[in-house]
Amino acid sequence: MTDPVRIPSQAPDRAHDTNTVERGSFCIARCVCGWSGPARRSRDRARTDAAEHLTAPER
Repeated sequence: MTDPVRIPSQAPDRAHDTNTVERGSFCIARCVCGWSGPARRSRDRARTDAAEHLTAPER
């Protein structure tokens, strides 16, 4: 297993800090706020999910 990849937030004061975690042949994007993206076979797509989460409007 590889180390998680950290994806820095563009706004440091936000309560979001994402990373990707590998589980077998899947990669999952996660955030400290509790959000988690779908399992992806593509690491690049998981990183894109994380980046989209960081730019999504607050709900």
